[in-house]
Parts: sequence; C-alpha cells; structure tokens
Amino acid sequence: MKTKDHQNSGSNQLKVYTSAILFSLIVGFSFLGVKTSISTATPMETLTYRFNFAFIAVLIPFLLGFIKINVKEKPRKKLAFTAGFYIAFMFFQAVGLLFSTTIESGIIFAVVPIIAKVIAGALLKENTSWKQNIFVCVSVTAVITMFVMGAADITVNIIGLVFLMISSICMAISNVMMRYVRADFRPIEISFFITGGGCLLFNLITLVQGLQTGTLADYFLPLSNWSFTLATAYLGIPSTLISAMLMSYMLANMEAVKATIFGNLSTAISIVAGVLILHEPLAVYHVICTLLIIIGVIGVSLPSMAKKEDTNLD
Repeated sequence: MKTKDHQNSGSNQLKVYTSAILFSLIVGFSFLGVKTSISTATPMETLTYRFNFAFIAVLIPFLLGFIKINVKEKPRKKLAFTAGFYIAFMFFQAVGLLFSTTIESGIIFAVVPIIAKVIAGALLKENTSWKQNIFVCVSVTAVITMFVMGAADITVNIIGLVFLMISSICMAISNVMMRYVRADFRPIEISFFITGGGCLLFNLITLVQGLQTGTLADYFLPLSNWSFTLATAYLGIPSTLISAMLMSYMLANMEAVKATIFGNLSTAISIVAGVLILHEPLAVYHVICTLLIIIGVIGVSLPSMAKKEDTNLD
C-alpha cells in the first residue's frame, strides 16, 4: 500500500517533469519569435525588447504586491553570479551569432549538458551513472547530427565559435548556480534579478549604440511593427521570464545534468514546430534524431525516478 510520503514524492516528481516538458515546449517554439524579430531589428535590439517585456511582466505584479522578493540577509553575491552568468549567456550568444550561423550555434549548445555535468560534479559533487552518461551522449549526438545533416555547407568562424563556446559555458554555469542557490532563493527571485539585470544591461548597450550612431531617436521604432512586438513579447515573457522560473524550479528538484538535458529536447520540438507551422521539409533523419533525443532525455531521467521510488517503498 502506498504511503503518504510516497504519494507526495510521486506528485512532486510529476510537477517537476511537467515543468521540464513545458520548459522544452516554450523554448522549442521560441525560434518562431527569433525568426520574426531579427527580420525587423538587430540582435541587440531584439535582446533589449525581449528583456524589457520580461522585466515589465515581473515588475508589475511585484509593485502591486502580488509577488514578494526578499533577498535581505541572503547570499546576494551568489544570486548576482547566477543571474550574471545567465545574462552573459544571452549576450555572448547574440554576439556569436553575428559572426556564426545557427548551425554552429546549435552544435555547440548541444554539448551544454556535458559541460553542466562536469561543472556540477566539481561544484556540487553530483555524479551520474554510466548508463545516464550514455543517454546524455545519445541525446547530444542526435542534436549535433540533426544540425550537420541539415546544413548544406558548414563554415567555421573562429571568432563566432569562441563567443558561442563562452556563451554555452556561461549557460552551463548559470544552470549549476541555480541549483547551488536553490536553498536560499526561490525561482521567482532568481528570475526577477535575471530579467532586471538583463533589462538594465541591454538597454544601456542599445542607448550607447544609439548615441554613437545618432539613431537614439529610433529607440521605439521597432515597436511600430506589430509582428516584432508580438515576437519579442513571446521571447520576453514565456521564453525568458517563465522559462527561467521553470528552469530554476527544475534545478531545485533535480540534478543539473538532468534539468539541462531538456534543452536538447527543445531542439526536437523546434523541428516539429517548423514542420507543422512553417511547413518546412521533414526528412528521415529528423524523425530518427528526434526519437534519439527523446530516448536520451528519458534515459537520463528514469534512473533517479526509479531510485527515489525504491527508497520511498523501503
């Protein structure tokens, strides 16, 4: 007969993995917003409005008293590092894409779970079994294969490669830090400082660029395009604010590599979305790689679930 603790554990696991799937869906569909926004504005302008929408969406309920942010007598330096590395990931990704292609970006970011695994092992002493390591490699290999097979020509730009690699490392560190500070800060507090810090930084960069080029008066011009406004609103609110909250919640309840691997699942979802919404061609390798990504994600997740269930039954 199931105990109350076992039922609570099962309910919590369901919430965690539901959050993980929702995270993958949100990020997977974000490519639609990126494609729309970059056709109207520069990557830096897109980032600026993306974080504007994200911060406004969390600032309004904070000012109205619907959410509470309390960081007094808490390790704020840890929070600053966590938010800072997330913002750095977004910044270096934007800069890297100026020199590189999305193919290179997809390949490099596919290895983030491996980087997160190494950092989590050093900082948090988290270890994974050899079976989980195999499933991580299956998922990573499937993502890389998907991008390579879909590329007509892959040209490597060293500058872009360096920036994208720095970005992927920052992303992995941020994910590990979210788990590191999970006992001190709630997901909403982490997300508040991520969106606030990003909003401040990218607005400052955009304003400086506007002063240098004499285009400061055009700051609000992109918002005259409703497609851009809707796209960046999606990128800001669900794809930045909500996804950051979901990732923080996931990392508070599962190991870093298991939470990070769901980023690869979002790649598979973006392929499916491209086929269904944009009517992009679907090749056999898309199907095979998508299945392998899903198998990899499930394989990484299942051992811990089984272990927890056995422990509760005892």
